[in-house]
Amino acid sequence: MSSKTINLVLKVWRQNGPADKGHFDTYRAKDISTDCSFLEMLDIVNEQLAAEGKEPIAFDHDCREGICGMCGTVINGRPHGPDRETTLCQLHMRRFKDGDTLVIEPWRAKAFPIIKDLVVDRSGLDQLIAVGGYTSVNAGNAQDANNILIPKVDADLAMDAAACIGCGACVAACPNASAMLFVSGKVSHLGLLPQGRPEAAKRVLAMVKKMDELGFGNCTNHKECEVECPKAVKITNIARLNREFIKATLVSNVRI
Repeated sequence: MSSKTINLVLKVWRQNGPADKGHFDTYRAKDISTDCSFLEMLDIVNEQLAAEGKEPIAFDHDCREGICGMCGTVINGRPHGPDRETTLCQLHMRRFKDGDTLVIEPWRAKAFPIIKDLVVDRSGLDQLIAVGGYTSVNAGNAQDANNILIPKVDADLAMDAAACIGCGACVAACPNASAMLFVSGKVSHLGLLPQGRPEAAKRVLAMVKKMDELGFGNCTNHKECEVECPKAVKITNIARLNREFIKATLVSNVRI
């Protein structure tokens, strides 16, 4: 069975760097197979632009399997596009109709300066991990699963929080450009497990402090982050983060 093809109008944000003002350019994507992923569609458009002697559109991607967190743009106002729990590389063109106009923009956040076109600097998330998103205890070799008894509820919650791939969609979706969902995922993932409890207070204080330093906003419970998260990380983790932060501020001997 042959695949269907569609024609689209793309309004793509073009910007040479953080100092450039930036603007939208309009392109026509012709005869795009509905079997294509969104990134494959951009590849086809870039081939057309290169053939015409024009500069291709810069965009982020890597694994194209929905696990690396590298891809991401805002499509018609929604990070990663219209499908829930789907990364940009997993979004297929069958989701759109012939003649649709797609407005394609980069993540918009002070902490994510634009490098070029749709590519932004998301190293702020790496800096958050560097100050607290780990356990520094020398735990030795991995033990058998049953040697560390962890309640199944805690294990499930930790695993759900650990599903975060660090794509930054939560930041792009939030009107405050908050990284609270990302940070809370790390705080929950580690803090719910016995290996992460000894450093829980230090971790949450350090990560919240760094989040403020980098220019991320605070959470005001709009919930867009949860809606747009491709891995369905829940905002209940933010409530846990807040509780951990309040408890940590009451511990006088914690220094960061």
